Amino acid sequence: MQMILGDLEKRVLHYLWATPESDAKQVHKALTMSMGGKLNTIQSTLDRLFKKNLLSRQKVGHAYYYSAAVGREALIAQLIQSVTGDFVNDKEDGLIAAFASVSKELDDEQLTQLEDLIQQQRQKLSKDRNDGNQ
Repeated sequence: MQMILGDLEKRVLHYLWATPESDAKQVHKALTMSMGGKLNTIQSTLDRLFKKNLLSRQKVGHAYYYSAAVGREALIAQLIQSVTGDFVNDKEDGLIAAFASVSKELDDEQLTQLEDLIQQQRQKLSKDRNDGNQ
């Protein structure tokens, strides 16, 4: 299943990553009230994001308070898997080729960061394998 996020959904997620917990009125005030957006639209957007398991919520009195259920990096990983899942199977190197293609746009600092992350992932996999063999 491919996950698609609308512009308002993206803005709400960015807001909730920066503001750990908010109700619909707070999100409305921060994001759309000055542009004439309706509270009902924000409430619907929050509910859609909750149903997509991207937000968690807790009822306090008559209002729900929302917070991000996934971090930014985890969401990016989900989106990449969602998009590539339709085109790449486990036996293909298409995903690796796609990342190699994208990496052409990275500068030296970003490539160094990518190398560091790959090394960290290798160490984690090695540790997990060793822990599993004990």
